[in-house]
Amino acid sequence: MSGTRPRIAVIGAGGSGLAAIKQCIEDGLEPVCFERESDLGGLWNFSDSSQLGKGSVYKNCVINTSKEMMAFSDFPPPESFPMFMPHRYVLKYFKMYAEKFGLFKNIWFDTSVLHVAPSDKYAVDGSWDVTYRRKHGEAETARFAGVLVCTGHHTFPHTPSFTGLDQFRGTSLHSHGYKDNKQFAGKRVLVVGIGNSAVDIAVDVSHVADEVFLSTRRGAWVISRMGFWGLPADAMANNRFLFSLPQSVLQWSVEKMANFRFNHEQYGLKPAHGALQAHPTINDELPYRIMTGAVRVKPNVYHFTERTVRFQDGTEEEIDAIIFATGYDYKIGIIDESITRIEKNKTSLYKYMYPPNLAHPTLAVIGLVQPIGAVMPISEMQCRWFTQVINGSRKLPDRQTMTRDIEGKREAMAATYISSQRHTLQCFWIQYMDELAAEVGVRPNMATLFREDPALALRCMFGPCLPAQYRIKGPGSWPGARDAIITSMDRAMAPMKTRILPKNFCSDVSADKPVISIPKYLRSYFLLAGRGENIHD
Repeated sequence: MSGTRPRIAVIGAGGSGLAAIKQCIEDGLEPVCFERESDLGGLWNFSDSSQLGKGSVYKNCVINTSKEMMAFSDFPPPESFPMFMPHRYVLKYFKMYAEKFGLFKNIWFDTSVLHVAPSDKYAVDGSWDVTYRRKHGEAETARFAGVLVCTGHHTFPHTPSFTGLDQFRGTSLHSHGYKDNKQFAGKRVLVVGIGNSAVDIAVDVSHVADEVFLSTRRGAWVISRMGFWGLPADAMANNRFLFSLPQSVLQWSVEKMANFRFNHEQYGLKPAHGALQAHPTINDELPYRIMTGAVRVKPNVYHFTERTVRFQDGTEEEIDAIIFATGYDYKIGIIDESITRIEKNKTSLYKYMYPPNLAHPTLAVIGLVQPIGAVMPISEMQCRWFTQVINGSRKLPDRQTMTRDIEGKREAMAATYISSQRHTLQCFWIQYMDELAAEVGVRPNMATLFREDPALALRCMFGPCLPAQYRIKGPGSWPGARDAIITSMDRAMAPMKTRILPKNFCSDVSADKPVISIPKYLRSYFLLAGRGENIHD
């Protein structure tokens, strides 16, 4: 490809890579996306087999964030899509996004990146040499003005060591290799871990297995996707007002709501840590599988024998299979460690993006962050910042300032979360999005918004903090942002409305009771509060 526009290498065509391609195009850059698979989607491109270095989902996987909260900021999901999308719908959404914004032409499918290194002109112009290989081809090298690494971090399985594991004669695999429950029919299965994958797989396997044991060191707060009145819980929780409260109050509220659904102590799940001191575990079905005996919660593993597992409480169970849902080792193997290094899953990246020691800020890592919320809008915001930096409209601070920011985030993380290899990239979604948005110049100014558009400001403050909030004003603003925010809950609830009720129908109010209509501008608030469009006196 030739031309005067700076060429940017985008590595990976998953959700982060697609956002990178679109942003580069919009800001006058020429992206070339390298995707080693034959289709886009990354983690959400389901296949019947797993591959080391590629994200993997299983057949019945459903995303943990609602469609409105995971959406790209200027591309609302279709009304017809489920509120929480199975993996095939996530892939459909990505393909619709790529089609609408013409991204396919910039993707080189079946092309693997082997190495990324500073060019011999890097000191002068900040350029990079990318070595790649097309399917069945020879290695080639091309030069780029910048690089966006969008390869994800759920790609290299981490399996801890256990005494006697090498003696175990049954089936043993990591959750990365789990695809469906067929092979576990009628078996006694141990799932090690208590994160989202562990709980999802334990539930999935429990529908066919003879018995499932869920082993956990610490326990977990298990949160439902469904909030009050059937609304998406993440949309209700991720709002600016709630996150303006003291963290102790927010944590108390989350724990009370979690225990309102089921008593975590009675179900053997209650951890010693608070609800906001670890990444939440999202699952709707686990308590029902526990109460029916299909899943039994056990403490940490002590050791294995050929056919049994002994737990730290001294109990022992015969098992046929082990599934380790024990997380991932974060690696960026295509970049030399002198540029950026990851030790025990701890990165040294400014704002989780930029290596601070580079003379030119022309390389960034996208999506290497673990938010309590969806990563797709975060990746999009990171790319919006990167293109401004590449084009010269924004500048990074000096190395010392960036290093202080990195160290400050590490200290804050250590003070907030329990010590774990998992809690090295954690952030609260609104806080981090606002931090990036301030750099881009698109952080909503609530005081100004209340003066200019009070109805929209109320929704932005007390309703879901939707990605479209970052398209209201500033660079890259989108005329459809206001409407996308106002109609978000209508889109979220639309797929459930498959039985149309008669007008003014209400089963718990007699026919002679008058119906008071809610003014149109208040309807979204009553919908968000679970009251619908009408109330009765």
